[in-house]
Amino acid sequence: MAMQRAKTKTEGGVTTVREQTQCRFCRSGTEYVDYKDIDTLSKLMTHRGKIYSRKRSGNCASCQRKVKKAIKRARFMALLPYTT
Repeated sequence: MAMQRAKTKTEGGVTTVREQTQCRFCRSGTEYVDYKDIDTLSKLMTHRGKIYSRKRSGNCASCQRKVKKAIKRARFMALLPYTT
């Protein structure tokens, strides 16, 4: 799938076009974010246990919701900490 172009933005009269990239889960074609994949989920959290925002993690909105649900399930199953 080709990259989509984001909206143009003017900076001081100069128009720039930013290429929009896909998130890590859309690139790999993942439909389900597994709560047992602790390595991937821990990369999307701070060392204090907070979930990174979409802007910081680079996820799209639907994948960020899937990540949020997976992290909360992993916390409930005691695979990830709530806080440290």
